[in-house]
Amino acid sequence: MIGIPLRFKTAVALVLLGLLTLLAGIGQKTFWAPAETVTATASAGEAAPLTVIDQKLRTVDGGTVTIKVKGEGSFLLAAGRPDDVDAWVGKTAHNTVTGVSDDKKSLQVKHTDGEASAPSPAGSDLWVSTENASGELDYTWSAPADGDWSLLLAADGKKPAPSSISMTFPNDTSMPWAVPLTVLGGLLILAGGALLVLKPKSGAPRDGGSSDGGSPGSGPAAKGADKQGSLFARRARAKAAAKAGERSSSARLSVVVAATTAAVLAGTAAAAQASTSSAPASTSTASASPAAGGTPVVLDAQFRRILEQVASATDAGDAAKDAKKLASRVAGTELEVRTQNYKIRSRVASYDARMPVRSTKLLTTVVTDKREWPRSVLAVTQGEGNVVPQLLTLVQNSPRENYKLVGTSPLQPGTTFPAIARGGTETLAAGDKSGLLYSGQEALAGLADRLTKSNSTFKSKLVEGESSPYIADTLSYQADIVKDGVDGKFAFTHKVSPESTVVFRTEDGGALVLGRLTFNFDGTPKAEGDKLSIGNDAAVLAGGKETTTGMVLKFAESVAVYVPPADSKDPMKLVAATRGLVGASFK
Repeated sequence: MIGIPLRFKTAVALVLLGLLTLLAGIGQKTFWAPAETVTATASAGEAAPLTVIDQKLRTVDGGTVTIKVKGEGSFLLAAGRPDDVDAWVGKTAHNTVTGVSDDKKSLQVKHTDGEASAPSPAGSDLWVSTENASGELDYTWSAPADGDWSLLLAADGKKPAPSSISMTFPNDTSMPWAVPLTVLGGLLILAGGALLVLKPKSGAPRDGGSSDGGSPGSGPAAKGADKQGSLFARRARAKAAAKAGERSSSARLSVVVAATTAAVLAGTAAAAQASTSSAPASTSTASASPAAGGTPVVLDAQFRRILEQVASATDAGDAAKDAKKLASRVAGTELEVRTQNYKIRSRVASYDARMPVRSTKLLTTVVTDKREWPRSVLAVTQGEGNVVPQLLTLVQNSPRENYKLVGTSPLQPGTTFPAIARGGTETLAAGDKSGLLYSGQEALAGLADRLTKSNSTFKSKLVEGESSPYIADTLSYQADIVKDGVDGKFAFTHKVSPESTVVFRTEDGGALVLGRLTFNFDGTPKAEGDKLSIGNDAAVLAGGKETTTGMVLKFAESVAVYVPPADSKDPMKLVAATRGLVGASFK
């Protein structure tokens, strides 16, 4: 019974140690567990009209980030691509929330000197979404699409942007030692209990046998003494064997506990290592540029919003015959054509109105992934008043300008619009012939030559007939003028306006080329005293109907041409075309 105190003490020690270890494991998941979120606050710094929140902060430790902003009066928070936000901010003084401190209690803010004010960012086409607030705003920061997104805070571009900003991030609540400590504590408790219950194996030999043979010739006295000595020896060996068994049992139990603990801890260390290696990058890690190829300049929701505003402005101008109402959303060729159309219609009621621009029944969109400005996008729509689908060209000249409609042209009857990648496609320079049968510049020059000359060398290089009636109709119109105008000499020219050319790569490796041709109609009397007459529409712009010195009519032609890839033997195809009278004068 000598080993009982040792076993009892060891068992009690194991149980107590197990309880403490178990408590430590459970505590890491309960009363010692870290908070699920942590809030960092920006300290008041130097005032600026704009504040940018860097894209890296959206993905700190993963999960959802919420933002609380407090300011005086009205302000807005806009979400956009980082390069778009930076481009809009430009040289304006601004603050940038760049990261969060190591203890997650404060936001790191960097001030950049610059111009004291900027235009109001409200209504910019660059923003995929905006939140307007007065006094206070709670905002949940989620990505509207793949890629990086930054935030812009501003009042009106002149007043200081709100400076009271706090961000709540998901906290790292992983406690990698909680499970192993809990398991280890349980094992230690079980080991202590087992040590009290389990009995060690006895190593004592049975009575009645000595390992040594008796001495032959021993007398009775010697035998008695031998028996007594043998009894003491057996008892001594039994005690020694009991102690050895107890030590062996304890040793075996310790080995089992140690082996199990080592296995548990090894597995946990591996799991902790895996957890650490898969954790989100810290805020100091540079993000990949969102301006990489393949990122469209606008999302579908942005495009629809832009198109609705363009259609609304155009409707207002058409209804009032007032070009001033077009200024916010119409420019270039389309503004010129519609302005003159309104002027003529105010005097000639029978003159045809320009085809209406509709945002409904959006058939397809074409968006560039070219991040530099100017940016061009296309839409094909067929709403009320569009007898055939209409191709709309919109251009954004700079970051702080909105997209404006620069050209409209109905698709040619029987023509199929070429397939172009919806997720963003490449745009080419007008003179770039990479992989194409013709460059954009060559394609438009070829069309201009064909419209000017009946024997053009491009006659066989452009599809004509029922699928492209505009070419035949134009040549017929010019021939009829010459035939019927017996008192005059007439000349017709179609020339490319290079600044308006836009080229989009199509899915088959070809390209869709859009641009403007200037169509001049020049007339001179054949003999002195001969008179030339012009129509009522042109008379409004020329200031009269007849001339003895000659006249010039000027039309703007909006066209779109499909160019096959370089290895194709197919001809080019006129996809869309129309013209509008923009000028008339006497010589």
